[in-house]
Amino acid sequence: MTTTTLAVLVPLLPFLGAAAGLLLGRTAPGFVRPLAVLPTLAALALAAIVAVRQGGDAAIDSATELTPTGSVPVELALHIDGFAALVAVLVGFVATCVQIYSTGYLRDDPRYPSYAALVSLFTSAMLLVVYSGDLIVLLVGWEVMGICSYFLVGHYWETPEARAASMKAFLVTKLGDVPFLIGLFALATDAGSFRITKVLGTVASGGLHHPTLIALLLLAGVAGKSAQFPLHTWLPDAMAGPTPVSALIHAATMVAAGVYFVARLLPVFEASSAAMVVLAVMAAVTMAGSGLAALAQDDIKRVLAYSTIGQLGYMTGALAVGDRGAAVFHLLSHGAFKALLFLAAGVIIHASGTNSLAAMSRMGNLRARVPDAFWTMTVALLALAAIPPFSGFFSKESVLGAAEHAATEHTSRIPGAAGWIVLVAGLLTALLTAAYATRLWLLAFHGKGVEAPDHGRQPVAMNAVLWVLAVPSLALGGLAYRVLPDWFDGRDLTPTLTTSVLGTGVALVGGIVTYGAWRHTTALAARVPMGAVAAHPEGDAGLVEAEAVASHAPAYGDVASAADPADPGRLLLGPLHRHAATGFHLDAVYGALFVRPVLAAASLVRFLDREVVDTYVQGAGTLPRLLGAAVRRAQTGNLQTYVSALLAGTVVLTVAVLLVATGA
Repeated sequence: MTTTTLAVLVPLLPFLGAAAGLLLGRTAPGFVRPLAVLPTLAALALAAIVAVRQGGDAAIDSATELTPTGSVPVELALHIDGFAALVAVLVGFVATCVQIYSTGYLRDDPRYPSYAALVSLFTSAMLLVVYSGDLIVLLVGWEVMGICSYFLVGHYWETPEARAASMKAFLVTKLGDVPFLIGLFALATDAGSFRITKVLGTVASGGLHHPTLIALLLLAGVAGKSAQFPLHTWLPDAMAGPTPVSALIHAATMVAAGVYFVARLLPVFEASSAAMVVLAVMAAVTMAGSGLAALAQDDIKRVLAYSTIGQLGYMTGALAVGDRGAAVFHLLSHGAFKALLFLAAGVIIHASGTNSLAAMSRMGNLRARVPDAFWTMTVALLALAAIPPFSGFFSKESVLGAAEHAATEHTSRIPGAAGWIVLVAGLLTALLTAAYATRLWLLAFHGKGVEAPDHGRQPVAMNAVLWVLAVPSLALGGLAYRVLPDWFDGRDLTPTLTTSVLGTGVALVGGIVTYGAWRHTTALAARVPMGAVAAHPEGDAGLVEAEAVASHAPAYGDVASAADPADPGRLLLGPLHRHAATGFHLDAVYGALFVRPVLAAASLVRFLDREVVDTYVQGAGTLPRLLGAAVRRAQTGNLQTYVSALLAGTVVLTVAVLLVATGA
């Protein structure tokens, strides 16, 4: 079987699994789990075969025109280079792990069949984006992912948090997709084709007429899909969905699509220095802001959500300095350890039987109760903090090294300012990342909170997946930089001394300072009376206890911090903590700038419709009704009345004729 045929089957198999799962979910429930796992597993195997055959060599291209569409044709095209081959393996691997994990996590959920089918469709859409060689076909997968995220985030639709989160995710990403679509059409107009190879050829020959405008329009869609500032606010709220969905979205689909899109079309963005600087600033603000916000969150899933935003900032920062190899390297590494972090958090939630335990300030005695989650999450957090020899160190160092090179080696292609912006923000974020990773580990596994009831040991499938993901979290980085440089445009991925020392140094400082702050606040909390916590100036907003669909899979509640005096984040952030905990009030700003004006305009339209348009319509109906009433009164059915009216009319007409004749 040819490589092209295998590549076509990779996104097709999960799609067929999704269709079969939706059709047989109610009539043959015994087939639901095999239809969820086996097609995705087969797609992973085929993606691995495609990657081996591609081998980092010249890209595999194949296309067929779907239908004549005029001057700019739409083609069903494949474009598989080293980046696409590796990212497809990542998508298949994480999706398979999520499907296997979900068989245990959602085993009693009555809506599991539709959930599993949507996860398969989600996977198929992302694989279509990865392999597509035509921008319109890529757009199809891009939009299907948006629809799937809407349904999956709102899986627990009984709770208002899930409904609001799904709607917010859909609307915010669509806000970016509108200029993204315009940018695609503008790009195709300049290039004369939607084929990615032809677009890149046009850029190389200098045929792009509006590079800055096109790049900025495309960046709007990337910011929405990959949760970058200022369109990142939907991602923390999307934690309302089931935890396996969070793992899939954060590790291999949806948010990875934007980064991958820029990597694939990087020459388009490099054609505009202004766009590269904008991308660098966007990455820097995203990295630093998300790191501060993560340090202030009490809910474990929201910490991980802000962590994802920051790590995506590293990837876009690498792209801003023109190194797509470093960006995709970190995308692969991050996919493994971030999936592990979310699925380990799911084990914690599953063990407690209620999402209230997601509040780290209330956790207690978890290390002994969930040892698999403890050890594997420790590995993932070390990878997240970029501590050698874990995978995150090598991939994050490649980003810092690329930024340092761009800052010191001035080229006409990449502005030096972009390199310095990404480098400084990257080092600051490395400090913050280690700080909130250490805080999460201490509060989650060494906290003194209220111990939740023990709901028994987790299913084997869930714990097994954690250990499977722990392997690449530990070893992927060291393996990749040695054996995969040809897959990354031939770039040497060996860590450089300067950025390695700086990055590791600031990470160690962040971890040590956070540990010291935790020891200090723990000792202080031991001397604080229980009543003093409730009297804290920030108060205790309490927990939003969501009503569970199943006893072990509760809906998500946005857990507010309980003003825990043992939280080192409060000591480290000081007065900034209150603002960071709310995401620096961006939702309030957007509410004032966009939501309120739209609501006011809607109220005005409703008033005009009710008071003006309805009045006109009602008046148009009232006048004929009055005329009809007047005419109806004349129709009495009395013959004498009709004769009298006839005589009277005759007299009136006669008099009128005489008057006219006399006047004449």
